[in-house]
Amino acid sequence: MDNDSAPSAEVGPVVFLADVRTRVERELVERWLDEGNWEKLNGTVSERPSRLLLEASKIAGALAGRTDDPLVVPVRVAWFPPEREDGRYARWSDLLTFTNPRNPNVVAQRKIVQRSPERVQVLTGEPARLSELRRRHRREAGEVGPQSLARYIHRSAVVALERSERLVIGDRYKVPRLVAEQILDSAAFQRRLKGVADNTGISFKEAFDHARDCLRELVAVQSRLATDLFSQTMRPLHASAWTVHADSSQLETLRKINRELPLIFLPSHRSYADALVLNDFLARHDFPRNHILGGANLSFWPVGPLAKRAGTVFIRRSFGDDEIYKACVEEYFAYLLSKRFNLEWYFEGGRSRTGKLRPPRYGLLNYVASALRVGRVKDVVIIPVSIAYERLHELDAIADEQRGGKKKPEGLTWLAKYAKAQRLLAGSVYIRFGAPLSMRDRLLSAGDSLEAVQPRGEEGPGERSGAKRKALQKLAFEVAVGINRVTPITANSLVTLSLLGVRDRALTVGEVSAAIEPVLSYISRRNIPTGNVGVLRSQSGLRAVLAELTAAGVVTTYSEGLEPVFSIEPGQHLVAAFYRNSGIHWFVNRALLELAILDAAEAGFVDPIRDGWSYANNLRTLLKFEFFFPERDNFVQEMTEEMLIIDPQWKERKPPIEEILERLEQSGFIMAHRVLRSFFDAQLVVAERLAARNSYDRIDRDALLSECVKVGQQMVLQARLHGPESISTELFSSALKLADNLGLVESDSTEVGRDRRRFAAGLGAIVERIRVAEALDPSNRKVLPGEYP
Repeated sequence: MDNDSAPSAEVGPVVFLADVRTRVERELVERWLDEGNWEKLNGTVSERPSRLLLEASKIAGALAGRTDDPLVVPVRVAWFPPEREDGRYARWSDLLTFTNPRNPNVVAQRKIVQRSPERVQVLTGEPARLSELRRRHRREAGEVGPQSLARYIHRSAVVALERSERLVIGDRYKVPRLVAEQILDSAAFQRRLKGVADNTGISFKEAFDHARDCLRELVAVQSRLATDLFSQTMRPLHASAWTVHADSSQLETLRKINRELPLIFLPSHRSYADALVLNDFLARHDFPRNHILGGANLSFWPVGPLAKRAGTVFIRRSFGDDEIYKACVEEYFAYLLSKRFNLEWYFEGGRSRTGKLRPPRYGLLNYVASALRVGRVKDVVIIPVSIAYERLHELDAIADEQRGGKKKPEGLTWLAKYAKAQRLLAGSVYIRFGAPLSMRDRLLSAGDSLEAVQPRGEEGPGERSGAKRKALQKLAFEVAVGINRVTPITANSLVTLSLLGVRDRALTVGEVSAAIEPVLSYISRRNIPTGNVGVLRSQSGLRAVLAELTAAGVVTTYSEGLEPVFSIEPGQHLVAAFYRNSGIHWFVNRALLELAILDAAEAGFVDPIRDGWSYANNLRTLLKFEFFFPERDNFVQEMTEEMLIIDPQWKERKPPIEEILERLEQSGFIMAHRVLRSFFDAQLVVAERLAARNSYDRIDRDALLSECVKVGQQMVLQARLHGPESISTELFSSALKLADNLGLVESDSTEVGRDRRRFAAGLGAIVERIRVAEALDPSNRKVLPGEYP
């Protein structure tokens, strides 16, 4: 029971607290004690131990008021499911006997004792002196009454027994117990409730009752049975679709960290299956189960109640002005972290609609930072996690949403359709863990003093609050970069990158191979992480990938001519872009460098290198809501490294811009039109629609986005845009965010109309420069009309 010091040689009086429910369990504990097992305690017991049921009422009456200082030892009977090939897991079939194999009824218990005694074991928890329990109780709750002390001893005994049982059944079953009760009994939390009550004009009892309701809604009441059944129920949603590739050796490092500090897993969010895939991998390697934070939209019956009992925490999308709910969330986070329970959530806020990482949201990180500031936990270690799929069955729905369709609500019908689709093979999924990040170190180095914040409403928007906000933004940025650094490029990503890069043209296997070959060399030179791209080095492997994409409906194959040719299936450009975008962050700097070289060559600058860097920085600013760029000094360093790949002697001899352009063409590939075109196309659509409005008109954002979808489709038909992958509400929303950041949406300036027109003209020039890059791409010049490779 978390005793701070080992028992002395003279143990003195001992009290066993028996956590028993049935007559069978009581008999087992009594027999265990009668057999003298208590004599194995470290020290000399001066008298026969007394026995007490582990109930708060019994403890209050017979233990809390004692004036001596007995050693308190919790004891219980642990029951285990039958041994199976994959371990001792409970299954739905076990419930057909109308009993829980981890908590069987009395009839089943007698059968187990008689026929399978290996499935039962008497366990004791870590003992503690009554005086030590009193001291810790007073420190935590601030009360000294026997009822409050009894509840505290009861909770401590249960926690100690849970820890002992985990030594037998494994860390994956680490679950918190009596969480809401502990939070409500906390003196600090009660003081906070009193403050909220005083500020809102309600009684403390009303505030307390509301907090109890909020915690019932919020707290994941976990059970080992529910954990087993939830995993068994959800496994068909991912096990048949993907083969998991992950490095289990990384978990040993995380396990060592977790012995001292809590972990927060922040994965990329591509699919509904993300949490299932990650946690199944962790469970198979006996890693403690994460508390997964999810939106209330997934809490529908019957999955929601089962998920909650398996560790999922459903949080309201919006707290509004409910200060008590906010206090409960903050206290719940602090409690879990202080007990070293690990958390997991998707800090992008929702699934990626485009395939690339979305901008982070900071709300939940704020609650973790609060726990650090008030000293509830000395540090928290954040683990960036990349989850990358070769294929996803849910992309058609995502693509429909990007074209302006309505998101289908989650429910039983939705789940049934999703489960049916998941029975089809979808290749591999790659789980990669980024470098662990100390939250304390990162916030301190970013300017957050980690001083305790003032009560809500008392800390104004001064320098301290601004520094905290900026520090959290830098931390979130580092998490995103950490995810991108370990996200592998897949074969589907490279193939769709090639097919989307040509305009209205199908490619032969040879042409696709010719487009990919120099990119594979570039990937090897930069040591970029990869998935299954090795198969693309042979034409047979490339044909297999194209066949899989054809079977998935992403690529169309025409095989009635001299040889098969491949192109993106009509209507599937957004799906293809999703696969492409999962890896394009590795090529963004290369694409920016290409455009800077072309700009310098066209403009004839006196100092093309300096002006080229300036142009690249301007493009970087336009894409700041799409990609994660480093600080400007680091950005210049990265661009320099890209230049050295094109010309390794560039620093020493500073060749003229014409020679740099020639070496760029000789590199064998151009990336600008493949990587950046859809983003700048979407910005152009938004910019032109803004420029068409009167400067004094109020902008209806929803109406503007809807108009962009329709006008963008027209621009595709007119060949003003490269392809349908530019027609995306997600891309238009980011472009509108950029325009707003530049003061072009809501403005009192009389010059806003002129500024909008300049913005649109500038983007038009960039799109035209990307057309030049497209024409220079060797893969677009492999076959001339009437010729064969």
